[in-house]
Amino acid sequence: MSFEVVGRLHKVFDTEKKTDSFQAREFVIEVDGNYPQFVKFQLVQDRCALVDTYKEGDTIKVHFDLRGREWQGKYFTNLNAWRVEAGQAEASAPPPPPAEGAFPTVTDAPASAEDDLPF
Repeated sequence: MSFEVVGRLHKVFDTEKKTDSFQAREFVIEVDGNYPQFVKFQLVQDRCALVDTYKEGDTIKVHFDLRGREWQGKYFTNLNAWRVEAGQAEASAPPPPPAEGAFPTVTDAPASAEDDLPF
């Protein structure tokens, strides 16, 4: 499963060498909303350097996979980042203009001083 999220880089941890052939690095982004969330991601192997070009406070877009596994009767979930790029805070776009031939709405009618409705 592939997902993406935009947030501010909050914390970057050092790369950890887990075994002779495996390394991982974690980082945290702050995602805005009614209640800001701090979300931790993991980079592995040659992707550990993807956050090197960013500093804490930068807005980034993280592309990641959701990974889960069971080990000794316990369940673990990882957010495995595979691409990090400069991100822009998502702004709300204005609504598109009405389509040609669309039915008029109350907001489309011109405002007039006289109302021709009988009530």
